[in-house]
Amino acid sequence: MHQRPLGRSGLAVSRLALGTMTWGRDTDPDDAAEQMKLFLEAGGTLIDTADVYGAGDAETVIGSLLDHLVPRDEVVIATKAGLTPHGWRARDGSRGNLLRSLDASLRRLGTDYVDLWQVHGYDVHTPFEETLSALDHAVSSGRVRYVGVSNFSAWQTARAATWQSAYPTRAPIVAAQMEYSLLERGIERELLPAAAALGFGVLAWSPLGRGVLTGKYRNGRPLDSRAASEHYAPFVQTYLEPRSSSIVEAVVIAAGGLGVSPLEVALAWVRDRPGLAAVILGARTAGQLQGALRSEELTLPAEIAFALEDVSAIDVGYPEREGTGDPHGAL
Repeated sequence: MHQRPLGRSGLAVSRLALGTMTWGRDTDPDDAAEQMKLFLEAGGTLIDTADVYGAGDAETVIGSLLDHLVPRDEVVIATKAGLTPHGWRARDGSRGNLLRSLDASLRRLGTDYVDLWQVHGYDVHTPFEETLSALDHAVSSGRVRYVGVSNFSAWQTARAATWQSAYPTRAPIVAAQMEYSLLERGIERELLPAAAALGFGVLAWSPLGRGVLTGKYRNGRPLDSRAASEHYAPFVQTYLEPRSSSIVEAVVIAAGGLGVSPLEVALAWVRDRPGLAAVILGARTAGQLQGALRSEELTLPAEIAFALEDVSAIDVGYPEREGTGDPHGAL
């Protein structure tokens, strides 16, 4: 599998990453182990998780697998902290909460460091510099190698990257993890240009449009799908609408012409977008992951990539349009 630098850092990551959001809840340890084996055999190195996935169980499962499947220094472990789904506020970026969360993640993962630690969301209740100081302390203490942010807006990400680069003793922001797919291209307006200018890499979560781009919902909602799940139905519902359906049909047509699956087409398109460091594969089963890994062998013909770009184009207004060079205001 191809390796890419994460922004302007010295950290290299596989351009396909193994996502673990369902581990510990919808994916049992045996199937998680099979996913890990498939991913490692394909040459993957980046494993993405978070302290809230499965209420911590996802990290525990990863830790149990690291002992006997792969040497610790041969994988890149990325985790996140800062979401508090059961507290009085949805996000807690305070220094105390972040560092407590990091220590708990390390215990569950069974390691004394993580390669990439990310703030999972912007906290309006905590001073920005306090949140960022926790990243500095985590790196200086040796518990974290590199830091990033996730689900920050473009101005928040740019502010964090600029603040951290102001002094050489601060830990630079090397990554922003964001939702990105043919169904959600909003980061093209400002975040991707900011990444190019400021030197951080972008990790794409939900590159299959929360599963919709596989085409599985074209004729209803399969009983074993996320749309039929109590946990994930609202998560998927966002893209079960007419605009998304037209994009899905374009992906299906392209896949038929190439003799591959819609899943492979959708992943290949995102993977090769400018500024992308890695695409996170969030498979529930080993079979789903195996299908996603086949996308590594696919490079879309330029005319198909352009057609998909055209059918999924987003509107760009003032002032974002001024920096695109596109007089029509669409990307």
